[in-house]
Amino acid sequence: MIAMLAVVLSLAACGSSRTTAPRTGVPGYAGGDTSCVPYARARSGIDLQGDAWQWWDAAANSGRYDRSRSPRVGSVLVFMRTYRNRTGHLSVVTRVISSREIRVDHANWASGRNRGQVARDQPVVDVSPNNDWSLVRVWYPPSNALGQTNFPTYGFIHGGRLMAEAR
Repeated sequence: MIAMLAVVLSLAACGSSRTTAPRTGVPGYAGGDTSCVPYARARSGIDLQGDAWQWWDAAANSGRYDRSRSPRVGSVLVFMRTYRNRTGHLSVVTRVISSREIRVDHANWASGRNRGQVARDQPVVDVSPNNDWSLVRVWYPPSNALGQTNFPTYGFIHGGRLMAEAR
């Protein structure tokens, strides 16, 4: 019973801010076991609370951050929650390659023994019909290719520490 509970809780950790403090020493970004929310907060400087999917509305309500459908270095891409991704996900934009491709750093995108790891410089491609970043595919390291799943997103939150450094 306890093992089953541990498995269920670990599956819900990606976008939750209710996890324990990361053991990686974020902002060191050196692997380890962390979830995407504290990682994105530490990496981007965007100081919002709640599960990953809640950041979109939290940014609007805070009055401190802009939101858009256009990526910028330092912005946070907010993934919607879905049946497979119940708490959403956050990725920090590190490079804009083109109007349809970016690179991100994010934590806890992997599964299995790689769960909780920090992944850097991972490709994310806009596959939305209107080129508005509402639907993306994310790099899947085990296959060394983009994943086959399309993930819906809200867009990008701007205004954190990395954006100020990029200017």
